Amino acid sequence: MSEIRLVELTVNGERHDLAIEPRRTLVDVLRHDLGLTGTHVGCEHGICGACTVLVDGAPVRACLVFAAQVEDADIRTVESLAAPDGALSDLQREFSAHHGLQCGFCTPGFLMLAQGFLAERPDATKEEIREVVASNLCRCTGYQTIVEAVDACAVRRREGSCA
Repeated sequence: MSEIRLVELTVNGERHDLAIEPRRTLVDVLRHDLGLTGTHVGCEHGICGACTVLVDGAPVRACLVFAAQVEDADIRTVESLAAPDGALSDLQREFSAHHGLQCGFCTPGFLMLAQGFLAERPDATKEEIREVVASNLCRCTGYQTIVEAVDACAVRRREGSCA
């Protein structure tokens, strides 16, 4: 018989009380229990980065974390980036403007990685951005457009010109 644990998760600012098995990964709970399917399942080994979310502001591979481990944390998924009216965030707009996506499968992971990185390093250089985005896998873009999108967002945020 499976053990069930009651956990309270705060995801995108909303509290969720869940009865889950302790062995369930965060990515599975986000997708299957909460219906937040923007977080993608890629390799399930923490290599590709498609499942990247923010936990207390830091990028985390949701396939490597048990949901019960982040009970007292602030969890943010790609769904948290857009405004309540659906307007895209500045980072999402830059990805679109710079064609930082093609098939789109890896895009949520890159967006969350970049969001966490820019919050920590708003003055990041293009080389630092390139090094960070290399930790996620993309089979379509060749990374240059992703680097350009993240850099453009960083520049606009520093100039105060993002809305």
